[in-house]
Amino acid sequence: MNEQIVTAVSPVLDCLDPQALGAFYSELLGWEIVNDSDGWVALRSPVGRRMMSFQKEPRYQPPTWPTSDNQQQMMVHLDIEVRDLDTALAKAVALGAKPTPWQPQRHVRVCTDPAGHVFCLCQVA
Repeated sequence: MNEQIVTAVSPVLDCLDPQALGAFYSELLGWEIVNDSDGWVALRSPVGRRMMSFQKEPRYQPPTWPTSDNQQQMMVHLDIEVRDLDTALAKAVALGAKPTPWQPQRHVRVCTDPAGHVFCLCQVA
């Protein structure tokens, strides 16, 4: 019998302003803010048990992408599935995202969120 002992609950992104970053992803994804406390914001997907959280890190430094010597390296990024790449990109930019100069794939748009975390908008086939 394989009894589940642990369950991954939520990726947590460090940032300078969890409320601002939580609001960005809440609007982008359509997820509800379920916890907004000093230095911490958590979102929940309207479907299933998916969550995403943001915590205040006063020494947070945004990563560089693509990788650059002697700069903060990206350790993780988010892939966000979209049906319409142009519409999703326009929404993300209107909310404060920035497309990166280098776009290595035709059906993916690499962006940074307002705190500088890298995420990819990935068009479904």
